[in-house]
Amino acid sequence: MFEKELQNLGLTKTQSSVLDYLFEHGEAKASDIAKVVRHPRGVVYKAIEELIALKLVEKMEKEKQIARFRAVHPRNLESVLEAKERELTQNKKIFEDLLPQLASSYNLTLNKPGVKFYEGEEGLEKVLYDTLTSKTEVYLMFNRDAMSQEPAFKEINEEYKKRRLRANVKKKIIRIGAQPELTFGTADDKYDSITEIKYLEKNAAPFKTNIHIYDGKISFLIMDKGKIIAILIEDRNIFEINKFWFETLWELAKS
Repeated sequence: MFEKELQNLGLTKTQSSVLDYLFEHGEAKASDIAKVVRHPRGVVYKAIEELIALKLVEKMEKEKQIARFRAVHPRNLESVLEAKERELTQNKKIFEDLLPQLASSYNLTLNKPGVKFYEGEEGLEKVLYDTLTSKTEVYLMFNRDAMSQEPAFKEINEEYKKRRLRANVKKKIIRIGAQPELTFGTADDKYDSITEIKYLEKNAAPFKTNIHIYDGKISFLIMDKGKIIAILIEDRNIFEINKFWFETLWELAKS
């Protein structure tokens, strides 16, 4: 009667046959169920045990009598749906984590740029910290004034600076906007030894994007009104053109 519908809810074919039989006939011995549903007895017994574990069937035992089984109220099927939803959510998370690597591998096999896309703070940190693996000097261009408006920026940036100091990764930075006034007593000699900053005092839209160029890669870190996106592109040609643009702007920027 309802075998197909029960399968659609997530039960196996045998589980659906057994439960459908019990809904229609009430209590029954496992051997009787096996005869009617036309599945091997061992398979039916296994399905019954699984249905008991799912709280969809209960075992009725009386002294000196063969055990009988009966279905519980159909509302318990909701727990099957909930389990299916949890599994779907978990599988979706696995897929989202795996997709950037799969897409990158796929693109590389077709001689396309390897592109990884992430959302959220965790993804942004993953891409940002990748710059700490650089074997060459890292180039960065960004609008600090615009980025500083984002609540998460300061915390993430401070932690990144500490890690970069430990990793001793050198960096050239072009900051878009006016050069800040000099202050005294706040210099960090070690940070200054691995960091060179220039300023491009040009009126520009307040873009909330960091662009890192390093080791044949280019990354875009976007933070705008709580929305966080990180994109990492690994392609020699894209790297070279962005490196050229940065070095050209570096000559124009002011120390």
